[in-house]
Amino acid sequence: MKNKISGIVLASVFVLTACKTVKTTEVSKGNIKEAVNSSDVTLVDVRIPEQYAEGTAKNAINIPLAEIQNHIETLKGKKVVVFCNKGMQADQALEILKKNGVEVYDGTTWKNVKAIQEEKSADQK
Repeated sequence: MKNKISGIVLASVFVLTACKTVKTTEVSKGNIKEAVNSSDVTLVDVRIPEQYAEGTAKNAINIPLAEIQNHIETLKGKKVVVFCNKGMQADQALEILKKNGVEVYDGTTWKNVKAIQEEKSADQK
């Protein structure tokens, strides 16, 4: 009986502390387009400076993922779109910023954000 209870407790602890595999911050395509094209948005490329220098979205600032925690206070009160190369670092930055009360959107990749910007430019012509 003792082993059974220990097993249940251990299983419960594992379930409660396991990493989340489901994204809880889904943003619809319409919302991300609206956020990217908003005049008051801050676009944040979370890649390393060398990657940022090779190309990024228009008006994006570079705050590498490793430094995002140090910039929370400057990002609070702003609408922020985070992005990177493949979306994995952006997901991590998104979680950190959300947990700290920042209004943040997942732009996924810099190429995605740039394409949204270019689409708006084409629509305005």
